[in-house]
Amino acid sequence: MEIEGKFCYVSPIPTGLEMLVRYLTSLLVAAGFAGTALAAPNPAEAPALPAGFERFAAEIEAFAARDLERKTPGDTLFVGSSSIRLWDTAQSFPRRAAMNRGFGGATTPDVLHYYGQVVARYQPASIIVYVGENDIAAGAAPETVSADVLTLLTRIRKDNPRARIAYLSMKPSPSRWNLWAKMDAVNNAVRAKSGRASFDYLDVGSALLNTDGMPDRQFFTADGLHMNASGYSLWTAAVDAYLGSPDAKTTPGAKAPAVVRTTAL
Repeated sequence: MEIEGKFCYVSPIPTGLEMLVRYLTSLLVAAGFAGTALAAPNPAEAPALPAGFERFAAEIEAFAARDLERKTPGDTLFVGSSSIRLWDTAQSFPRRAAMNRGFGGATTPDVLHYYGQVVARYQPASIIVYVGENDIAAGAAPETVSADVLTLLTRIRKDNPRARIAYLSMKPSPSRWNLWAKMDAVNNAVRAKSGRASFDYLDVGSALLNTDGMPDRQFFTADGLHMNASGYSLWTAAVDAYLGSPDAKTTPGAKAPAVVRTTAL
């Protein structure tokens, strides 16, 4: 078709077959969108995401709130899992400005994730670390746990070149006795590196065993996992001897703590 010397393209009128094809195609496209809408998952029925670092958010926020209330900087930092969290460090070490940054259920990767909030923001004279037990309980291999623990301790040393740093050996709990061989493997691996990595290793587990080499239940709560006041009394005496302060309080009749094994920094 020519208009004023120019050509203008006009699409041909579609045949009946072409119109049918276009109609059917539009129906298929519409059905596809409808199917997609119908297939969209219902948020109420979607499976919950696996618990991750966010499960500790409330505890980490609580630490920040305590920091705002603290009038003097802490002298000794205790960091790790529930064995630290349940330890009344303020009462156990009254002559030290003890800061307890233990959060229940924490693994070494959890502590590394929140390192900035529970370690890096402080400059204590001493740092006491207890981690690894929950890692093993969650199925991590001893080699993996050892590497993670050493990564944490090395990082702490780098950021605190003048501080005293001690790793507390994993404890032999009655409820996790079946995992003790793996925990002890981690203990031995960390102890072997204690000199070269510039941290000390404190054996706080031996005193929790009875004469036949089994966990002594008198030092544990009914759950067979966490320690009671008598158990913490042993830990307090061991850490107190390491720190060199006169704060230790022992329970009458309790066993003396195992000799603290340290490596000079």
